[in-house]
Amino acid sequence: MSRAVGTAVVAVTFVVTMIGTTLPTPLYPLYEQRYGFGGLMVTVIFATYAVGVGAALVVLGNLSDRIGRRPVLLAGLAFALVSSLVFVIPAEPALFVGRFLSGVSAGIFTGTATATIIDLAGEDRKARAGLVAAAVNMLGLGLGPVLAGVLAQYAPLPLDLSYLVHAALVVAATVALWFVPEPVERRGPFRIEPLRVGGVPEEVRGVFVRAAIGGFAGFAVLGLFTAVSPSVLVQVLGRTSHVVVGLVVFLMLGASALGQVLSASVPERLALPGGCGGLAVGAALIGTGIATASLALFCIGAAIAGLGQGMSFRAGLGAVGSRAPQEVRGAVVATFFLVLYVAISLPVIGVGAAAQAFGLVPAGVVFSGLVALLALIAVVLTLRASRRAA
Repeated sequence: MSRAVGTAVVAVTFVVTMIGTTLPTPLYPLYEQRYGFGGLMVTVIFATYAVGVGAALVVLGNLSDRIGRRPVLLAGLAFALVSSLVFVIPAEPALFVGRFLSGVSAGIFTGTATATIIDLAGEDRKARAGLVAAAVNMLGLGLGPVLAGVLAQYAPLPLDLSYLVHAALVVAATVALWFVPEPVERRGPFRIEPLRVGGVPEEVRGVFVRAAIGGFAGFAVLGLFTAVSPSVLVQVLGRTSHVVVGLVVFLMLGASALGQVLSASVPERLALPGGCGGLAVGAALIGTGIATASLALFCIGAAIAGLGQGMSFRAGLGAVGSRAPQEVRGAVVATFFLVLYVAISLPVIGVGAAAQAFGLVPAGVVFSGLVALLALIAVVLTLRASRRAA
């Protein structure tokens, strides 16, 4: 298999893996009916996913730098397959186990697949490869709720079929991945060495900090939106269709992928603060849509926030991935994603606890404001960092 075809296979496999991480999003109302739990439990289940991501990034984040990219990617697919099969078990504990395993698969895949796509690209195409990796990541996250929502609405077995379909896709992706070229030429023995957080090489540290600031704000918005959108659509806006829930979540994540593509020609020093500015505006509109029970404002805010998140995420990931030395690229990219998944988990837990205590609408409005403020702070910090770097 040529490197170009191998890049395409890894990208499609990346999409398949990330689809599995967001399949439960439109199904949470059905789980609440089946098991009788509330919104706070949903956020705890989501937090279990974030724990799985963080654990995989810390424990296995730099493994592909030593034993090669392909074996680690195959391990990520194995966790994705087991996760989908666990979700089919009709028991409440299976939700926690399935989400944790899904998080492990995402934690293994995000850094390693990104590094693989960049490795397989030529020296003059590494920036474009970073764009491809960021875009397919968000595309997979966005397609998961759509797939689950459509199948839950129109097909039998609403809590099972989407996971069985995903399991079949994972098997097909695993077969294709066997034939992808291995870009890491010097490989050593299998040895677990936990990722040393903060061990970013000095030559890449400046761009890493700037990218992490913007990425943290962007993924905080994603965490907030994915946490509140299913409940807001059902309880506040009266939209009970699983397809609608899936499409609204896809709106933000699809806008993120579009923002990454559109920002490819924008310089990094402008893309990071510009994206964070869009995040601030989008988060404010999301909060306003919740407060006024306006589906239009809620969706417009999601689209603007997604575009802003895509710009800042693409610029940050592309810069970090392309400038990190190959021998530590997997570890550096994994550290970057660790920052992002800390950001995506904190708002979820906070919104769930606040909604339980004060109600969904006040919690959603307040946290939207806080995230908008965080994004504005990120604008200022990234502008200052860019000026110092210049």
